[in-house]
Amino acid sequence: MLPLLAVLVPLAVPEPTRAVAAAVPKLVAGATGHADQKTCFACHNQAYPLLALSAAKGRGLAVPDTFFAGQAEHVAGFLASNKDRFKDGRGTGGQAATAAFALLTLELAGHKPDDATDAAVGYLLKFPGARDYWRTGSNRPPTEASDFTTTYLALRALRVFGAGADKDQVAKRVEAARGWLAKTAAKDTEDRVFRLLGLAEAGAGKEAVAAAAWELARTQRADGGWGQLDQAESDGYATGSALYALHHAGGLPADAAAYRAGVGFLLETRLDDGTWKVKSRSKPFQPYYESGFPHGKDQFVSVAATGWATAALAATVPARK
Repeated sequence: MLPLLAVLVPLAVPEPTRAVAAAVPKLVAGATGHADQKTCFACHNQAYPLLALSAAKGRGLAVPDTFFAGQAEHVAGFLASNKDRFKDGRGTGGQAATAAFALLTLELAGHKPDDATDAAVGYLLKFPGARDYWRTGSNRPPTEASDFTTTYLALRALRVFGAGADKDQVAKRVEAARGWLAKTAAKDTEDRVFRLLGLAEAGAGKEAVAAAAWELARTQRADGGWGQLDQAESDGYATGSALYALHHAGGLPADAAAYRAGVGFLLETRLDDGTWKVKSRSKPFQPYYESGFPHGKDQFVSVAATGWATAALAATVPARK
């Protein structure tokens, strides 16, 4: 059962195809701009653009032919250069979150398993010791502040890249994480989104997944959106991520009233340049640089927000042949 408030939002929204197409060049610029300037991997400028652009490409929208190969080369190079650190358990800055986000990006770029991805998977299997979940190594909300986020990403990485790992060890980690996800309460939208995604990824029962979906769905606002925090205003990051999780993990159809209400919010808050601006909640700890994505010091969370929003809108775009 979906929130009644979602049904009350006007559903006469513009065609979202144009919104997805308009976001493509901005997301490409943000991802390639980072790779051109930095040797490190950046979840905000690479994982979330890849999430959106792979969804756009899947619907038949144009994405530069060289984009995915270029991103795969950059991220694979980052993992390869840190292969020994993964093998001996040191990892990199961001710890499990960085390794798992990087593997997600490689998956979306179509990269095949290799020695470097094997090393990153081995690191995830060892991290963090006896815990039954993967804890985040940073406090940079919203993208790197939730143990639910890291746990979901690690589970997905084990499924996609873990064929060469010890099957019993993988099964034990998945079972333990499934139990942790089922019993651990979510405190904000990021937690609720990734708890839902994690339960579905871990193979939890239909009832557990449905309950997690309802927990997320019932926090939809009268404007059709979601806020990062319960007391915060609705924004593109929270709304896009909530719609994505409800659709891909919770089974909410893209033509359902609640989904259409969320789409209406995203289209209404989209800027003329095709992006969504979200104010940063994180304290910077690295030297500032311009990646090619707009919004200055708010660009890093805004590129993630634009990625989520675009991926959510892409689910409503009729597939082109």
